[in-house]
Amino acid sequence: MKLLLTGGCGFVGHHFVEHFLKKTDWDIVVLDRLSYSGSLDRLRDIDAFDNKRVSILTADFTLPIEENLAKEIGQVDYIIHMGAESHVDNSILDPMKFCKSNVDGTVNLLEFARTIKDLKCFYYFSTDEVFGSKDIGFSEIGDPHYPSNPYSASKSAGEMFVHAYINTYKLPCVITRSMNIFGERQHPEKFIPLCVNKILAGETIKIHSNAEKTKAGSRFYIHARNVADGYLHLIQKQIHSGEYHITGEKEVDNLRLAQIIGKILKKAPITEMVDFHSSRAGHDLRYALSPQSMIDIKWNVPATFEKSLVKTIEWTLKNPDWY
Repeated sequence: MKLLLTGGCGFVGHHFVEHFLKKTDWDIVVLDRLSYSGSLDRLRDIDAFDNKRVSILTADFTLPIEENLAKEIGQVDYIIHMGAESHVDNSILDPMKFCKSNVDGTVNLLEFARTIKDLKCFYYFSTDEVFGSKDIGFSEIGDPHYPSNPYSASKSAGEMFVHAYINTYKLPCVITRSMNIFGERQHPEKFIPLCVNKILAGETIKIHSNAEKTKAGSRFYIHARNVADGYLHLIQKQIHSGEYHITGEKEVDNLRLAQIIGKILKKAPITEMVDFHSSRAGHDLRYALSPQSMIDIKWNVPATFEKSLVKTIEWTLKNPDWY
């Protein structure tokens, strides 16, 4: 088997590389633009940079996949398109950048997928945020999209193009959505490494809350290797169509999460509830997804939230240069 993975030098992507190297004998082609969130050091750190099973191609997939690049990629069995701009704040500041990356980039990869003879499946890595924020667990099929910010709108648009290519060109595609993903080597702007840094420095952590500052925002957190395991399960089950939610098993609000991290670090956090909705339009207080699709195909989260979080923070303390 041969897999093309876009964004393989990013935080989630490099965990996919690590997981597939350990759990399969497949060859992996990494296609990455190496923007601010992508780093070859991640692949070096997991001993993938010089691995003979890994080919690393630096290219901007917001541009069409030209002939020479296509030859370098070669024949692949699966495409996992995960490369994307994904920071909500940045999307609010520069929406067009997200449209270019997450819409144009997705169409370019779909167009390339059409040229691959006997492609088994194109997997599109999407997000819970396409549904917006409501106190329900959104189902895999049928619930409408209400994106609240340019980032989630761009991912929703990418999903619509995937549906169009399924219907128009009969391209075998699967859409997955995941929730807040964490793990080793995550960008320090993200909430969990940010909490670690601020707790150790004795700085105040601002907690995204409602207007009354009485209810913290909440998420279903999941470790990146768990998400990669869900993907491998889909592929091994030969799931080549449909929509699937790869979710964490437990909802945690961000105030409680900061307190849990403080307990692990043995240092109480300093927190301040902040009404982000009034100050920064486009932020959602809560996301939730139904996990039923993955339950139906007999997948369970391999490692619990608590175990994954402790492991990540212990790794972080031993590897401070990453943060």
